[in-house]
Amino acid sequence: MRSDLFATENTAQPAERPGMTLQNAKSIKYAVSGECYARQGAMIAYRGSLQFEVKGQGVGKFLKRALTGEGLPLMSVRGQGEAWFAHEAANCFVIDLDQGDALTINGRNVLVFDPSLSYEIRTIKGAGMVGGGLFNSVFTGQGRLGIICEGNPIIIPVTPQAPVYVDTDAVVGWTAALQTSLHRSQSFGSMLRGGSGEAVQLALQGEGFVIVRPSEASPQQSGAH
Repeated sequence: MRSDLFATENTAQPAERPGMTLQNAKSIKYAVSGECYARQGAMIAYRGSLQFEVKGQGVGKFLKRALTGEGLPLMSVRGQGEAWFAHEAANCFVIDLDQGDALTINGRNVLVFDPSLSYEIRTIKGAGMVGGGLFNSVFTGQGRLGIICEGNPIIIPVTPQAPVYVDTDAVVGWTAALQTSLHRSQSFGSMLRGGSGEAVQLALQGEGFVIVRPSEASPQQSGAH
C-alpha cells in the first residue's frame, strides 16, 4: 500500500524520553511515566497502560480548583504509555518554563501540562460581567506546558512606554508580572447608539509580552459563566 498519507512525518514514532513533544502542528504527544494533567476530553489516542481520571476538586497540591477559568474540566493521566492530545484542530505549542517564570494562560487555551508545574486560578480584577468573567491560569515552576491557539498567534511586546490593549475574547496569555485592568475605548453615548463592538479591552502594562489569537472566541468556546 502506497500513499503520501504514510509519510514519516505523519507516522507516530516511539518516544525517546518521558514528557511532551509536538506530534505535529495540531497535536501534542505525551510519553507518560507516572502522571500528567490535561484538558478533559482532549485525548485523541493512546497506547500502553494509562488511566484517565476526572478530578472533582483539584489535582494534588498543584490545583486549587478542578476548573480553569473558562469552565474547563481537567483530568489526570496516570500510568506508562503514550497519549496524544488535540482540540478541534487548533494549533499546538509547547512552552518550557524555568524556575522564576510565571505565565498566565486563558483557561480555554490550556491543553496539557507537567505535574511539576504549580497552577493557580486567578480572576482578572474588575472583569466581572463586562470582561466575560475573565479567569486565567497562572503557571509557575519548572516544566512544560502545552497550549492551543486557533490560528497563528501574535506575540506583542509590552513595555512601560507602550501598554497594549487586547480584546478579552482574543487574548491567549501574557507574562504574569504585567499589570492588568479593563479599558473602555468608546464613550457611553457611542454605546447608546449601538456601539462599535469594541467597547472594552484588557489593558496590559509593564514589561513582558501578550499572546493574541487572530480571532475572537465564540460563546461556545468561551464557555458559560
